[in-house]
Amino acid sequence: MITLEEFKKLYSDKCRLIGLDLGSKRIGVSICDEKQLIATPLKTINRNSLGALIDELKMIISENAVKGIIIGNPLNMDGSSGRSVQSVEDTSKNIEKNINIPICLWDERLSTVGAFNLSSQLDINISKREKKIDENAAAFILQGAIDFLNN
Repeated sequence: MITLEEFKKLYSDKCRLIGLDLGSKRIGVSICDEKQLIATPLKTINRNSLGALIDELKMIISENAVKGIIIGNPLNMDGSSGRSVQSVEDTSKNIEKNINIPICLWDERLSTVGAFNLSSQLDINISKREKKIDENAAAFILQGAIDFLNN
């Protein structure tokens, strides 16, 4: 895996990226436009097998000319690593072995809370909010990363 700083040097031209929120049961997927201005929720994938996840990601990547993946890194509030960080790192390494585009981890602290709060401001009912929370969290993660790339 590379850092976002290394990614920025590799890809001086703008390109589409996907963001992933790797949950234990569901994986939120988001995508940004080619100018890397806006991250949009794309879909939620049920976490069944690694093979199914890889196949789904390969399809999304080829259909959308994606050049990189940003994966939320669930650090503890104090910046330390917990069990979920290890799980994300393991899954990220497995994705990296099977998909040949750069992968970066991005600090996702408060992304789920942020996505939930943002959707509550949009006056969306709770059941719809909870259904879309994973892909909204992925969009929150990706937006933070593309904002960083644009600065």
